[in-house]
This record gives sequence, C-alpha cells and structure tokens, in this order.
Amino acid sequence: MTTPPEQQVIAERQLCGLVNGLAQRIAEHVRGRAATLGLTAPQATALREMSGPMTMRELAERMSCEPSNTTFVVDKLEKQGLVERHPHPTDRRAKHLVLTAEGVALRERLLALLAAGSPLSGLTQQEQRTLRGLLEQAVTSP
Repeated sequence: MTTPPEQQVIAERQLCGLVNGLAQRIAEHVRGRAATLGLTAPQATALREMSGPMTMRELAERMSCEPSNTTFVVDKLEKQGLVERHPHPTDRRAKHLVLTAEGVALRERLLALLAAGSPLSGLTQQEQRTLRGLLEQAVTSP
C-alpha cells in the first residue's frame, strides 16, 4: 500500500521540522555552553572538532563552513593562545592547526559541558546510533 502524495508531503514536512528543531536546540546548547567559557559558538565548534592536528580546509569541512570563515575563527583562537599554526609535514602550502596545552585543557572542559544536558542525552546510546545511521543515510542518499 502506497502513501498518497499529499500525506507523504505532510510527513516529510513534519520530519524536516523535527530535524530543524533539533538542530536549533543543539545550536542553542552549544552557544550557551560556549558562553560559559568565554567562547563564541563557532569557536566552540572549532575546538570540539579539533581532535588532532589538521589543516584549515579539514577544519572547515568538519565545521561545515567556508575556509575563509574558519580562518577568522582560528585567528581569534590563536590570539587567545588556544591554537597554533605549524608547518604541514608534507605540504609546503598548508599549515597544520594544533591545539596548545591551554587549548587541549579548554577543549576537554568544553566537551564535558557539551555532553551535560545535551538535547541528545535523553536518548540511549543505541538510540543515538540508530539516529546517526538514519541521518547518515538521509544525507548520503540521492
């Protein structure tokens, strides 16, 4: 039995609304936690994503933004003594972004704050894995 087109459109609209609502709640959560550490949401996102040395382009991809926006964020983090730019080991044109000791410590505090009271914390680990799988499938499907 197929779903009539109008019902399918309504169901998809409702699902999109839920995904958008979750994204907004996560963004609010990140903004609030970032502010307690004196960071902006983009700075917090950059720190969260910097799990190791990476190029500006890699960080931009992880942050889902343009490299020029990432440069602005990294410049601020660098001025705060949280990130350093090092020569890339294999590409003379690129720089590796590396967290300083202070940056590593702040990242750890940030990750703990982000985990506490997260909009996703009400889901079990299995439910989070299921949601991740469904979202990955939706994002990668044609």
